[in-house]
Amino acid sequence: MKNINVALVRLLQFLIFALFTFMVLVYFGAIVLLPLDMIALLIKLLGVFGLNSFIGAFIAVPAVGYLGLVVYKTPELVKMLIDTGIDLVNTGKNRVEAFNKIAETVKG
Repeated sequence: MKNINVALVRLLQFLIFALFTFMVLVYFGAIVLLPLDMIALLIKLLGVFGLNSFIGAFIAVPAVGYLGLVVYKTPELVKMLIDTGIDLVNTGKNRVEAFNKIAETVKG
């Protein structure tokens, strides 16, 4: 019966590890993909006004770059975004390590 309990604890540990890994990848992926999506949407918006995609991209890329610069120059904003992701990583690591104590207790 102990082997079944240990296997169950390890399965739950893996599921928590997979969940936090997914959340971290989504968080940092969203930070990377958000400016690219803004560029694509601005190109489509400028296409509505009759500008072709090349001219729209010529306008949209510097506009999004400027917005990125404004975000970068905002005091503590970038640091807060990165720290939030690092806190998510540390929380996941602590939750996964907590399962090791439970597994040792179950083993006896």
